Amino acid sequence: MTEKNWPELFFKYLHTQRGYSPLTIDIYHDDLRDYLAFLKTSGDANYLEVEPLDVRSYLGFLYEKKYARNTVSRKISALRSFYQFLLKNEVLDENPFSYLHLRKGPSRLPKFFYEEEMNVLFETASGSQPLDYRNTALLEVFYATGLRVSEACQLQIFDVDFQLGVVLLHGKGNKERYVPIGSFAQDALKIYFEKSRTPLMTKYHKEHQFVFVNRLGEPITDRGIRYVFTQLVKKSSLTTTIHPHMFRHTFATHLLNNGADMRTVQELLGHVNLSSTQIYTHVTTDRLQESYDKFFPRA
Repeated sequence: MTEKNWPELFFKYLHTQRGYSPLTIDIYHDDLRDYLAFLKTSGDANYLEVEPLDVRSYLGFLYEKKYARNTVSRKISALRSFYQFLLKNEVLDENPFSYLHLRKGPSRLPKFFYEEEMNVLFETASGSQPLDYRNTALLEVFYATGLRVSEACQLQIFDVDFQLGVVLLHGKGNKERYVPIGSFAQDALKIYFEKSRTPLMTKYHKEHQFVFVNRLGEPITDRGIRYVFTQLVKKSSLTTTIHPHMFRHTFATHLLNNGADMRTVQELLGHVNLSSTQIYTHVTTDRLQESYDKFFPRA
């Protein structure tokens, strides 16, 4: 086996054994490509002979490029995983990224929509065209379940149980979880199936089990979902930017702000560690004002 095959084997490992989504693998691919390009420009293109000094030089290079802290963290994490894969396969004796520590930055609250903003989006999505029904169903399901965009792309007809009122989501690392789905989302899905999905698939002679489709009846992609939500915001009166993960933040925030316990939210989100859920323990300004008015004697 030649050295140049290790990156390819790593990506196959991420797909077959770790169950990573195609989008995540593409990101890892780009991160590894950029790293290998840096090694070539620095004078040592052999990634198997990297030393801790080279790793620190690459980290300095990322900071010089003024990448966001989260981007730097993600890139280093991808490379640490790659070298851990090499270590596991006895290609190397040590992971050069094991002892690398990143600068700590200020923690930021996750961006989410207020209930009034969600109502604006629902009003904007409503309409009588096939894709309007699709967009409304997408919006309702994202808000009702807190699913990831990759989970929405993978969702299939047999994953939706209207009788029990749950959906089966296929998360990271092939982990599955059942999440309740409310009546609004169920009704939106039923209307979408009848007035959008079925007509589109019949028109374009498509046969598959994926729930969400594009205008040609084909399974919708990650990029397609992002485009749908971006267009909804542009059509609405909202001035915020949007990405699908904001609905996941919104789902968790609204649950906790309305009294749900953190362990329940952890299960619904599919988080392995409770610490991942704790970022949602912030409270909205509405709740702050309500508590202030209620408890402060001179409010």
